[in-house]
Amino acid sequence: MSNRRQWSGASDDDPACSIERSLQILGERWTLLVLREIFAGHHRFAEIQASLGIASNLLSTRLKLLVESGVLCTQTYQEPGNRPRQSYHLTEAGRELRVTLAALQQWGDDHRTRPSGPSTLRRTRRDGRPVHVGFLDDEGREVPDGDVLMIVNAQAAGEADRPDAHSSRA
Repeated sequence: MSNRRQWSGASDDDPACSIERSLQILGERWTLLVLREIFAGHHRFAEIQASLGIASNLLSTRLKLLVESGVLCTQTYQEPGNRPRQSYHLTEAGRELRVTLAALQQWGDDHRTRPSGPSTLRRTRRDGRPVHVGFLDDEGREVPDGDVLMIVNAQAAGEADRPDAHSSRA
């Protein structure tokens, strides 16, 4: 068993579908907004709560799940005269969610357009050129969306005996 598998808490009893397993952690609306805030540099509970206007019990639940799932880690800090508290920081797994959030943002920009335009622009650091989220092949070349197949791995999915095991799905 790899370190990533142990670390993620996945087991053979979990759903075979990677999307479903991901949604067990990320599928609640507030979770993605909490991650957005942490990507924006808000690491303290009070900062995240104030920015989102989320109830403290909901925020606590979301943060606990993200820490237990290995998406976030905590660091202790203490301001003078106050008790020690935790700040929340992205792990490697959390940092890898940046492209997921960018893809959601891109979809919203394209299909839920506001008259005033997007609230955030994706640009390259070097020259400020627009950036879009897409598929890349194993050599780093962009692949048009229509050229991407999602093929069920029946053996890994434990579905080798199902009649529809070879159909295509996400």
